Amino acid sequence: MSHSGKTPFEQSVNARRNMEGIAHKILVMSGKGGVGKTTLAVNLAAAFSQMGYSVGLLDVDIHGPNVPKMTGTEGVQAGFEEGRIVPVKTQGGMKVLSISSFLPEGNSAVIWRGPMKISAIRQFLGDADWSGTEVLVVDCPPGTGDEPLTVAQLLPDADGAVIVTSPQEVALLDSARSVDFAQRVKLNVLGVVENLSGFVCPHCGKTTDLFKTGGGEDVARKLGVPFLGRVPISPAMVLAGDSGTPLLDVSPDDLAAKALAQVAERLATGWARPGGAA
Repeated sequence: MSHSGKTPFEQSVNARRNMEGIAHKILVMSGKGGVGKTTLAVNLAAAFSQMGYSVGLLDVDIHGPNVPKMTGTEGVQAGFEEGRIVPVKTQGGMKVLSISSFLPEGNSAVIWRGPMKISAIRQFLGDADWSGTEVLVVDCPPGTGDEPLTVAQLLPDADGAVIVTSPQEVALLDSARSVDFAQRVKLNVLGVVENLSGFVCPHCGKTTDLFKTGGGEDVARKLGVPFLGRVPISPAMVLAGDSGTPLLDVSPDDLAAKALAQVAERLATGWARPGGAA
């Protein structure tokens, strides 16, 4: 990416203006890494797409962009048309944009300080062609640093944040920090999702709670925010992510896929029908 030539203020104004036409904007956050946040973001986006919405998926994890790998767009460069960034499209028609879309190789390290990351995110939001997008899912890196803060400030009308956690106590502590972050920056907390919640043996059907269970619901209740559901551990989820296709597209009957679809349905409650239909 190159500098847009705009001042930071102009970039911010441009980003807010460009985002006004998108009806629903959801940030997917986590307090720590390793809880499956990107997997959940990709599959929520796929679920909204299956509902008939025109979906965009923005990866603002500048140092560890994994969305392209999980959407089958790794190695595909974003385009430029009439001075605007053209997001990469998946086979299903979803628009995807990531810093990886501009790197010569997928394993290239991005060694940037905060100001450069913030400038890139402003360009992702303001200079990219998101026209026609009805739902934008933003995959944020773990924690409460520059990236989620920048997105929250540039999307004051966002629907809110989905906080992803795993059931063990250390992840729950960090998810509480994410909820506190959202509340302090005036970002609505749409709810908590407990990922990695039990493993169902495909042979005997017995459920084993590898990382405990129920912690996500407990922390949501204590913090007074919605609990959106539990997503079990699924080998099919791992295979789908590595193959570049969302689980909901390849194994819709998988228990994890069904759980993710239910989370998406809860988030979409009350939305206008896809395509702007009444």
